[in-house]
Amino acid sequence: MTRLRALVPGGELAGAGADGLPVRLSSRSYAGTRNVAVRELGFDQPLLWVVVTLLAWGLVMVYSASIALPDNPRFGNYAQTHFVVRHAMSTVIGVGAAFIAFQLPLRTWEKLAPWLFAGALLLLVLVLIPFIGKGVNGARRWIPLGIMNFQPSELGKLAVLLYAADYMVRKMEVKERFFRAVAPMAVAVGVVGMLLLAEPDMGAFMVIVVIAMGILFLGGVNARMFFLMALVVVAAFALMVMTSEFRRQRVFAYLDPWSEEHALGKGYQLSHALIAIGRGEIFGVGLGGSVEKLHWLPEAHTDFLLSVIGEEFGLIGVLTLIALFLWVTRRIMHIGRQAIALDQVFAGLVAQGVGLWMGFQAFINIGVNLGALPTKGLTLPLMSYGGSAILLNLIAIAIVLRVDYENRQLMKGGRS
Repeated sequence: MTRLRALVPGGELAGAGADGLPVRLSSRSYAGTRNVAVRELGFDQPLLWVVVTLLAWGLVMVYSASIALPDNPRFGNYAQTHFVVRHAMSTVIGVGAAFIAFQLPLRTWEKLAPWLFAGALLLLVLVLIPFIGKGVNGARRWIPLGIMNFQPSELGKLAVLLYAADYMVRKMEVKERFFRAVAPMAVAVGVVGMLLLAEPDMGAFMVIVVIAMGILFLGGVNARMFFLMALVVVAAFALMVMTSEFRRQRVFAYLDPWSEEHALGKGYQLSHALIAIGRGEIFGVGLGGSVEKLHWLPEAHTDFLLSVIGEEFGLIGVLTLIALFLWVTRRIMHIGRQAIALDQVFAGLVAQGVGLWMGFQAFINIGVNLGALPTKGLTLPLMSYGGSAILLNLIAIAIVLRVDYENRQLMKGGRS
């Protein structure tokens, strides 16, 4: 059988012989002219190095943003290096988990998808039990594990992603029949959503909905019915905001964070985030020179890390960060398209789902820090302090690198 020829990262086709079939992606066709060199096997090293850059930059910024926290009586028993050491430990654990995840073929992830989804549901139930889940500031989102406080919602993102990709592969023959294709997945996401809203964690629920809907759309669900479903989802989130006093106050604070009513209340974090970014101007005040992190901007090492980056590195730093996340998202989506062109539909949908996850969550976090979106408790992927988030982000990236590795094996004519 003629061996299928497909794209290699440089944008050219490869494969033995001149009779290979060109692969069509989007509106462009590609024709092959050369064999795959040995150095092109392995995995996408530029993607790996950009991820390493984000991790290293995040580690530096977590230290910078948290170094003054022990001056606060709430953190008086902590050393200045407490948060950066824990963040470094989480990163090391995440790298180890990512190495293991990379060893698993996508066939194995496909078999594990339903079990991971069931496990995530179980943990989302357990975190709501008072003597198991840990509550902070009115939210019960963490399960203490000693070395880190594990957040089941982060596992839920990966579990829903894998389950949705597996579901679309199984339902490929009925994807044009909207209700048969979508209804079971909608029920599954709805159950996850109810558990997340009980914590409450609306931010994680938004990310999960975008991941699931994105995979359904990329999997070929009828477009017109898909956009109708999207309108229903938007209306549902609007209803959640309208019926919740707490969420309504956040929206009002976002609309006018400087008002007397909100400046010292719901708009406090946002107003000081904007002050921090404003102080940074074009080139920033220099690494370590942030004033807002000195107890003005609460816990800046978590959701508002970008504000400290903006103050210390200025507009140049913020634009650089945005460019890196845009590049990572585009690269991951390209790997997913490549897998689908090689008829590896599950692998391709998984990779594109990770791209949606990283891109959308970074977009929300950056938008919140810049005052373009209402405050939402979502971390900056690969950078913000948070053990569970770093762990699952790195596992997700490792799965994408595995997809790319298997793509290259297929291009060479081997098996994934």
